[in-house]
Amino acid sequence: MWYAIVAEDTPNSLEKRLKARPAHLARLTALQNEGRLLLAGPFPAIDSVDPGPAGYTGSLIIADFPDLSAAQAWAEADPFVTEDVYAGVKVSPFRKTLP
Repeated sequence: MWYAIVAEDTPNSLEKRLKARPAHLARLTALQNEGRLLLAGPFPAIDSVDPGPAGYTGSLIIADFPDLSAAQAWAEADPFVTEDVYAGVKVSPFRKTLP
């Protein structure tokens, strides 16, 4: 089943985010290679594809996991959690309707 992982960044997280990004992307790439990633990306802090020093306010990941507990465990082990980029993470079941 699909699960939406919605995370909110800590204030002034850009430096921590950049440092932890390679490990974070490696985990997302592994999901993608397994055919389990629907989408992933950050929320820019300003109305721009590249927010520069304004940074990001959080992230959205939608991926396939066997159950809610597995999705939560995956989210809790993410480098953006362990390196204090994220202030909080919510994991919810997601039903893709369109397209």
